[in-house]
Amino acid sequence: MTEKYRIPLQSPRLYIIGAGFAGQTLAHEIKVKAIFGEVVAFLDDDPEKIGRKIDGIPVLGPIRDVARLLRMKGADEAIIAIPSASREYLQEIYQTLKQAGFQRIRILPGISQILEGDAHLIQTRSIDPQDLLGRTPVTVNLKESLAYLRGKRVLVTGAGGSIGSELCRQLLSGGAARLYLFGHGENSIYEIDRELRLLQEEGVGEKATLIPIIGELKDKAYMDYILERLKVDVIFHTAAYKHVPMMEENPVAAIENNLFGTAHLIAAARKQRVQRFVHITTDKAVEPVSIYGVSKYLCERLVLAEAAQETTSYEPSGAAGLHFMVVRFGNVLGSRGSIMPLFQQQIEKGGPVTVTHPEMRRWFMTIPEACSLVLKAGGVGENGNLYLLDMGEPVRIRDMAEQMIRFYGFEPEEDIKIEYVGLRPGERLGEKLWGDDELPRHTEFNRILKVERKTSQEGDIQELMERLRPICCFDPENPEAYRDLQRMRTILQEAIPTYVQR
Repeated sequence: MTEKYRIPLQSPRLYIIGAGFAGQTLAHEIKVKAIFGEVVAFLDDDPEKIGRKIDGIPVLGPIRDVARLLRMKGADEAIIAIPSASREYLQEIYQTLKQAGFQRIRILPGISQILEGDAHLIQTRSIDPQDLLGRTPVTVNLKESLAYLRGKRVLVTGAGGSIGSELCRQLLSGGAARLYLFGHGENSIYEIDRELRLLQEEGVGEKATLIPIIGELKDKAYMDYILERLKVDVIFHTAAYKHVPMMEENPVAAIENNLFGTAHLIAAARKQRVQRFVHITTDKAVEPVSIYGVSKYLCERLVLAEAAQETTSYEPSGAAGLHFMVVRFGNVLGSRGSIMPLFQQQIEKGGPVTVTHPEMRRWFMTIPEACSLVLKAGGVGENGNLYLLDMGEPVRIRDMAEQMIRFYGFEPEEDIKIEYVGLRPGERLGEKLWGDDELPRHTEFNRILKVERKTSQEGDIQELMERLRPICCFDPENPEAYRDLQRMRTILQEAIPTYVQR
């Protein structure tokens, strides 16, 4: 998340790591504003740049050799401005800077967010483990990918969440006329609204009109009301209850919010002829074993059923067809409630770091990469398709815990213990990105796959929802069904064989 820079009492000496265009842009901004400190040098490994001066600032290198010679003062800072750097190279630079004595190290976001010179000091943030873990993110040209949103009105549900807020940051570069920030959490919507306005003030992106909206997907009347007035063109639906153990304790709430909330949004979108509806889903929806996974599996079916209805429905002359699509991916590094913030808290208090099982594995990608690919898929995707982001290879959670412990300067087991706590309700050792009845196909777009079903979708999602409705929504003619957890579990287990309540 973007940090608001605080001016220290002692003006810092700044070293910019990377003398390319992004680094030069930062140096120029720092010089013009003259309040953030002085750039004393660029550090770079490019022999063609080493020894030169850029706008009066010397370029020193190679980075590893020069860093050993530097004599740090308390206020000295390093800013890594190499947005195309690989994870391996960033790890090497980070270790070099730490060994050189830099106490504050900041980093620019990935290249997908700062193409065409759109690099600003306001975008820098303290480096953290997600910058160094996992694979090198794919490069996505946002300005090109977001061309379909120019002049449009875009609604992001769950705009205050991890995925929703990053979508909003990247959408600033899309030229949208209006960006609606929808969520039910007052504080989180306030925070992302304030952050986006600050980014705009500092020249990031374009001048989309930002409109924060507090509302509940579960309120059908309200969703009809608000979408009629907003005249939305494109919806990115990220809002959902996501915490697996928490939803195991509150299963009716998971179905009520995730499934029926999505149904209300779809119905309102269809009434208002929204052009594109992009639903964000999860690998936990594949052959689900948790109530969260079940709710997202049913949402996938609901959106795709709506797409099929759109394909066969009558279109008035001149009316634009709606595009309903699903984008599925696995875990993202650093999201709310994910293991990375938990590991960080545990490390900061001295351990132990708790891991479910030594062989538990998950797919991971960074939040910015996932969001860039979602935005790309939203533009190139077609009605009725389920898209899957290529997640690479699964990562052992134990290995991630060890890497994070080392990031903070400790040794696993020697300094910080790792404790195995066992599977929690709704968890499994590994997730699948596609089911046995699904077949992923490559598309012309890097790291975006199209999932085809080998067999037709069984069961009527609308009929299933009617059976679940009196459990989630009070019906005076059927009051005994309201919040009847056992009845809901029975209905879901009949419909989804993999969902077996332990």
